[in-house]
Amino acid sequence: MTNYTLQFLTDENGNKTSVVIPINLWREIESERETAYLLKSKTMKKRLTEAKKRTDGLPLEQVREKLGI
Repeated sequence: MTNYTLQFLTDENGNKTSVVIPINLWREIESERETAYLLKSKTMKKRLTEAKKRTDGLPLEQVREKLGI
């Protein structure tokens, strides 16, 4: 796990009111929230589970070559 430095913002009484987090941590949180949302649906949970188990596919380099990018 990566160590992150968090910054807390306080009001005039010293009560923590907000936090500033590194963008990479925010993206991790957002990704986890999106996955949790998708897993609420039985259909999406099944699709994601099946996709995760898939072993057929093309390497990224081969796809780029086919697409000319």
